[in-house]
Amino acid sequence: MTIRFALGATLVLAGAATAVAWVSGRGANVGASAYPFEIEHPEVGLPAGGGEKTEYAFARLRYHSLRGPMVFYSWGMDAPKSERQFVQGVRRLTRLHTSPLEQVVSVDNDKLYDWPWMFALEVGYWDLSSAHAARLREYLLRGGFLMIDDFHGTLEWYRFMEGMKRVFPDRPMVDIENSDQIFNVVYELKERIQVPGLQFLESGRLYERDGVIPRWRGIYDDQRRLMVLICHNQDNGDAWEWADHPAYPEPYASQAYRLGINSIIYSMTH
Repeated sequence: MTIRFALGATLVLAGAATAVAWVSGRGANVGASAYPFEIEHPEVGLPAGGGEKTEYAFARLRYHSLRGPMVFYSWGMDAPKSERQFVQGVRRLTRLHTSPLEQVVSVDNDKLYDWPWMFALEVGYWDLSSAHAARLREYLLRGGFLMIDDFHGTLEWYRFMEGMKRVFPDRPMVDIENSDQIFNVVYELKERIQVPGLQFLESGRLYERDGVIPRWRGIYDDQRRLMVLICHNQDNGDAWEWADHPAYPEPYASQAYRLGINSIIYSMTH
């Protein structure tokens, strides 16, 4: 479907979306600012209206990391600048009642199941125990959706797959067909380009490490619902984060916003 579907999707979402519960304290879902030593941009202040209950909030997965706190944890890359700018686009380009404040969702938190859509990046450094993998598997089979982004090359793919095979040891990972709804539910994205990180402005390369060819892969449930969208050798999160940078090329930012919005609408209508 094309963007003409947006109004119909909004009507569905209004009845189906879970209201966001804004809570704080131990074990609760909170914004990225609650983790100042784990995120890349602790200097970013809280947005106005962050306590409002809404249809949708950007949920970032917080996981155990192999890399540890070198400067910040791998799960906290680009946070919260990336999601704050992305949700501005969601608010402007869709009719979703969207929170300006993201939520950080720890994989071992029971609130995991409250969020229909989650985002994870730098998964070449994640460290999923068997228990955490089982929780993530249950989340996805219950109807959750995970968008994975910003990991590059052969070694990071191998480390990612070590964790994902614990989540789904028996489900195939496949290249997503251009005809799939994830590429058509709001915006038609049959012709896609490689979205680079900010490093592109200095290096002139679209890729990092040996990740020359971008891949859009997925894992489906038994009803052919896409549960996991895997964006390998690309950096949509950086495109959101630096969409306000005058030198970052518009075509990359535009595709990143469109793919992110498609994934949200897909997750909340399928």
